[in-house]
Amino acid sequence: MTFVRTRLALDRMPIGSTLLLRLRGDEPRRNIPQTAAEQGHAVLGQQELGDGTTLLLLRKG
Repeated sequence: MTFVRTRLALDRMPIGSTLLLRLRGDEPRRNIPQTAAEQGHAVLGQQELGDGTTLLLLRKG
């Protein structure tokens, strides 16, 4: 479900714009960067925070 929301957000954005996500859980942390890259988007950064969440920065391709 998390990637569905991510994809909907990316679809509404112009090419080249960036999207910052806050992810919770192991599955989104593994799957979203991989799936986004497979769909032509760039993973610009990924940072794990002390509260167990991960920040992920994507650029729409």
